[in-house]
Amino acid sequence: MPIKKYKPTTPSMRFASTLTFEEVAKKKPERGLVRRRKRRAGRNSYGRVTVRHRGGGHKRKIRVVDFRRNKDGIPARVAAIEYDPNRSANLALLHYADGEKRYILAPAGLKVNDMLLSGEKAEVGVGNTMALRDIPIGMDIHNLELVPGRGGRIVRSAGLGAQIMAKEGEYAHVKLPSGEVRMIRLSCRATLGKVGNAEHESRSLGKAGRSRWLGRRPRVRGVAMNPVDHPLGGGEGKSSGGRHPCSPWGMPAKGYKTRKKSKSTKFIVKPRKKKKR
Repeated sequence: MPIKKYKPTTPSMRFASTLTFEEVAKKKPERGLVRRRKRRAGRNSYGRVTVRHRGGGHKRKIRVVDFRRNKDGIPARVAAIEYDPNRSANLALLHYADGEKRYILAPAGLKVNDMLLSGEKAEVGVGNTMALRDIPIGMDIHNLELVPGRGGRIVRSAGLGAQIMAKEGEYAHVKLPSGEVRMIRLSCRATLGKVGNAEHESRSLGKAGRSRWLGRRPRVRGVAMNPVDHPLGGGEGKSSGGRHPCSPWGMPAKGYKTRKKSKSTKFIVKPRKKKKR
């Protein structure tokens, strides 16, 4: 979708840009595929804030998305491409031949009235879902399973796509968008093609109000606080904090590794790219 820019009628609108939503064919979601979304404002089940700077925002409804794609051998027609406020990617509404309706992530290039299929009988085409053993090497994939039958867990954001590099024994070597090469079982499923709506990352909010619509509250810099509130606070005049950047509880914020070794670490063939400084 093209990017739409606005006339600079105000200082904030000078930098604002949004998507034109030309692909979106239907405005209201399918009635039987929406659920109520309870607002938690970054709080856990005890009511304590576990994620700061969350709250407010526009009301949303959850669209029930089919990440498993387990209706094998039943053809489905793409009835509409829809907007989803809960994710960066668009959704495609599928009408199956048996009358059932489901949402899936809309891959790039998918159009209304296209026919999709999942399972062993599916052909190699954008939007079809099959096991990794049936997908050719070098093909772009998304909505990738990590455990067979549990549904897609990774490569689901707008514009992303993974790539099958090789197949060895019971595993496929898959290159993820981060640059990491990981071993995934050949029995895991994936959807062919890249996720659509790649222009999502090119949009600019332009003003603080649009962040508030998304439920993001303002962040206050630590150096602007008092010493009692943050380790970087205090000092005469404007100060740089006097120490390495950290959280209000003293946890280093840059370069400090917090990831613990997990059982899935052994499946990493090549770690993700290191950022250039």
